[in-house]
Amino acid sequence: MDGIYHEADPPINWSETRKDSVNVKWKTKIPGFGHSSPVIWKDRVFLLSAIEVGEKIQSEEIKKTQKELPVWRRLMGKKANHYLRFVILAFDRKSGGIVWERTAVEALPHEGVFKDGSWASASPVTDGDRLLAFFGSYGLYCCDLEGNIQWQKDFGQMDIIYDFGEGCTPMLYGDTVVVNWDHEGQSFIVALDKRTGSEIWRTNRDETTTWSTPIVVTADGKLQIITSGNRRTRGYDFQSGELLWEAGGLYMNTIPTPVFKDGIVYVASGYRKTVIQAIRVTGAKGDVTDTDAIIWQRKKDVSYTPSLLLYDDVLYGLKSNKGILSCYNPTSGELYYGPQRLPGIKGVFASPVGASGRVYLIGRNGTSVVITSGQSYEVLAGNSLNDNFDASPAITRNEIYLRGHKYLYCIAK
Repeated sequence: MDGIYHEADPPINWSETRKDSVNVKWKTKIPGFGHSSPVIWKDRVFLLSAIEVGEKIQSEEIKKTQKELPVWRRLMGKKANHYLRFVILAFDRKSGGIVWERTAVEALPHEGVFKDGSWASASPVTDGDRLLAFFGSYGLYCCDLEGNIQWQKDFGQMDIIYDFGEGCTPMLYGDTVVVNWDHEGQSFIVALDKRTGSEIWRTNRDETTTWSTPIVVTADGKLQIITSGNRRTRGYDFQSGELLWEAGGLYMNTIPTPVFKDGIVYVASGYRKTVIQAIRVTGAKGDVTDTDAIIWQRKKDVSYTPSLLLYDDVLYGLKSNKGILSCYNPTSGELYYGPQRLPGIKGVFASPVGASGRVYLIGRNGTSVVITSGQSYEVLAGNSLNDNFDASPAITRNEIYLRGHKYLYCIAK
């Protein structure tokens, strides 16, 4: 969840245009469309996708099922004009072949998505015992690793601001599943029993639409759940859901997942009023806004969609959704370098990841940049693939898995 792969040593260079297709072990066509990041367990790679089925739906029927939007928003979004089959996919790590495909549900979405979005943007989650597939308004599904559904949970329909689309990934910790449900209706955070799907607790939230995935951390000797929000960053007791502390400072359309280390959480929001905050969680109680619990904050060059990366005592952040990188001292907020434009990358939705002393940055246009981790800027490699990428990469040992709009790639030494 933190984007760091401690024991991995993946390739630095890759290409499918050179004659030798260097380090591209395989690529496999993905059925349907989605932005969920790949998840690896032993010899399997799991993905979520949404596949159009049946005949195209006429505009009059779409108007009956999907709400009307302002003109400016209609120009920047898309509505579902087919029923969608929401599927869970398992790929073989060695060959790239699809081992199994399971349909969770088939439905006509009640809302559209942003022009760059998808109806399968949340990532699957597994602990090697259960596999969770979350399709937001269309349900949470718990499967075994062969895709047999053990239980499912329906939370109702989300009302997402301006039909920007859904995409918050659930958190699995021990036998507890945590789902953050922020939208334009009654928002809440809920904990479920992994084995049965039964609710352990549910806490309402004074929040509007967010897409930030919650994290579980240990602070003051206890487990707590931290969520980023438009109105508040919050810490909840893991066992009871009780609100422990909160801090204001972020703004609307919060997307980046919080990052935590040594009692400090780093949060960001990059739409309109942009801000990165470092908040001391240790000892935090009640409302800590405007207290010394806010260690530092910066209001320039802040990430919008990609999460921050805290690796080798350096905090990495991208500017908006652009290929412009800044690196900070996580203790003081001092700028080590940046804003630095990454060569060849025009836009970034994927979060940066770290492995073997390197940082991997995946651009939307198929161009990727690998840099040395540290306080100075050094490019090790620039690479290109014939696809577009919005999903964050997954790494294991000497392999990188990249989910494109069309293909799943395995990059291996």
